[in-house]
Amino acid sequence: MAHLEPQALAQYIDHTLLAPDASREQIATLCREATEHGFYSVCVNSGQVPHAAQCLAGQPVKVCAVVGFPLGAGLSDTKAFEAERAIAAGAGEVDMVLNIGWLKDGLYDQVRDDIAQVLQACGKVPLKVILENCLLSDAEKVKACEICRELKVAFVKTSTGFSRSGATVEDVALMRRTVGPDIGVKASGGVRDYPTALAMIEAGATRLGTSSGIAIISGAPAAGAGY
Repeated sequence: MAHLEPQALAQYIDHTLLAPDASREQIATLCREATEHGFYSVCVNSGQVPHAAQCLAGQPVKVCAVVGFPLGAGLSDTKAFEAERAIAAGAGEVDMVLNIGWLKDGLYDQVRDDIAQVLQACGKVPLKVILENCLLSDAEKVKACEICRELKVAFVKTSTGFSRSGATVEDVALMRRTVGPDIGVKASGGVRDYPTALAMIEAGATRLGTSSGIAIISGAPAAGAGY
């Protein structure tokens, strides 16, 4: 693929703040940064959606809400309700965590139904499905991607950023091969600098979830750890 300059990566980035202790002031700062730098969205917990939507009123930056986050182990109708209410509050995208235990138990019909309920609640709002790859075998990653491909979700996503590890180039490439060209792949967790971001895109990622977006588009290394 053609070389992308750091600034060209801005529209790949969901500028992310999912810490449980995130303050309203921090969310407002996140929104200002996303507007200033031209990021695609801000990604926040569903309870922060109303405030983020207010901060971004009149701006092109979307609000992305996480649902069933970070474990994915809640009731399916609860996830669907959370998605519905987040959209009503201003979310323009939804990132849900699939039921990891069900997937590992081979309960594929239940996994499919869990995603389908949230997908139905989303209507025309794009749904990304978080696989939490660090907890899955390659065969389980492939099966999850096949289910998502059958349901025609908008994206599959590597990680919550809250488990053992985040995105890898190998996982992004595997997900891209499995879902094909028509579904997005979001790399999240540990994408903290420009070289890593570029490697993820070259492997097939079409979106990046990161709290280090400013460092990425400046070409500078990110300081410390983070989402």
